[in-house]
Formats: sequence, structure tokens, C-alpha cells
Amino acid sequence: MIKSQKVTFEGSSGQQLAGIIDSPEGHVRGWGVFSHGFTLGKDSPAAARICKELAAQGVGMLRFDNIGLGGSSGDWSEGSFTHKVADTVKAAEYMASLGKAVSLLVGHSFGGAAVLAAARQIPGLDAVATVGAPFSPKHVEHVFDSALDAILRDGSAEVDLGGKRVEIRRHFVEDLANADLTDCIRSLHKPLLVMHSPTDNTVGIENASTIFRTARHPRNFISLEGSDHLLTGKGQAARAARIISAWAEQYLDAAPQP
Repeated sequence: MIKSQKVTFEGSSGQQLAGIIDSPEGHVRGWGVFSHGFTLGKDSPAAARICKELAAQGVGMLRFDNIGLGGSSGDWSEGSFTHKVADTVKAAEYMASLGKAVSLLVGHSFGGAAVLAAARQIPGLDAVATVGAPFSPKHVEHVFDSALDAILRDGSAEVDLGGKRVEIRRHFVEDLANADLTDCIRSLHKPLLVMHSPTDNTVGIENASTIFRTARHPRNFISLEGSDHLLTGKGQAARAARIISAWAEQYLDAAPQP
């Protein structure tokens, strides 16, 4: 059994961000923060199912909506990759303020890139796991590439992302262009688990290969054979969580518990 508690905390630019802490009922092996994909939110299948399964395995997790998504205040179009990274750090700071110091970061898709960038800014972190993450945050441009010229010319444009109309502004595109994870990955100095499906048609498997080659040991790669990018298939997200839990055991069990 797990407990799920709704929380709010202040983001990096003052907005109130909505989150859920999925807590184990029994022994707590550690605490973590989950960063969701591009516009997916804390209640997306990957976020909710991975965090709940990790909690069932003894790892409490905070998942939260980035600015302007789900229950969080603000305007999503005002955000950026840099903003997402900063809010991941703020989430870890919030957990620490509750006496739940974060020892694990997990990021899915665009959120995987965010945790790679945020990791070295979080004191006491023990391990990082990515699921279907791009090596370059700029990879996300492929979902709005037809509007890219208009965004750069006019300053913003509305695009359809999976049936949701969102505004993307020039500063977002420019921020992506300046985001380079190479140094973040090389200087991570934390155990890294890279998970990816070889049949991921949204973020190709070559991204996982590049992240893995760039990282230094200790590093592991797990193929999520048969999974789709969003982990919506039956049991896919829970399986990913169980793998993360097993891999992280040697690191989290050594972490001090609140």
C-alpha cells in the first residue's frame, strides 16, 4: 500500500506548483523527484505509474506539474528548459524542507534531459535514472518544427500537441538552442541508469547510446523491449519502476533516512 498526498510548493519564478508525494506505507529506502515529459504532467501514465510503483517498492517520490500544466499556476508558454531544470531543483529543495532529502532523480523523455541538467545542483543526491530521454533538449523541436519559422519570425505561435493547443515563444526555442548536456553528463559523478525502448519512435534509441557513451562509470543501460515512448502499454511503466528500484537498491539503502 502507498499514500498519495497532494502538495504545493513555490517554483523557481514564484508560481505555485502542484505535486503529489507517493509515500511507502512501511520502510522508506529513500526519496526521489520525478520530472515528466514535455507537456505531460504529473498525472500522465508514465509519471503516476512509475512513482506509485517506486513507492510500493519503498522509494517515496514527488511528481509535480511544471508551470501552467495540470494544477500548477502560471502560463506554460513563459517556461523554458532552463525553467524546467530550475523547478526540478526547487522540488528537491521542497522535499528536503519536509525532512525527505532527495537521493534519486527520475526523468521521462524531456524530463530525462532535465534531471541530467539538474542533478549536480542537488546536494546529497545518490543516483539518476532516465527513461526515453533525448541527449539534446533541442530534440523536442520535432513536435513543432512546422511552426518553427513562424515562432522565430513572429515571436510566438500556437501549435497542436496531441490535441492540445499551446503557445510556444521564441525564448523557448532560443533556450533549447543554448542547452548542451554534454558537460552535465560527463561531470555527473553519480550512478546513472539509462532506460530506452529500441522501438521508441518519438525519441530514437540513438539518444540513449549517446547519453551512455558520454557518461562515466558507474553507468548502466537497460533496454525497455516492447515499450512505447509514453509507457502506456499494460505493465510498461510499472516494469520500468521495478528495474529502477532494483538498480538503485545499493545506492538508496546506503542513504541516511529521515
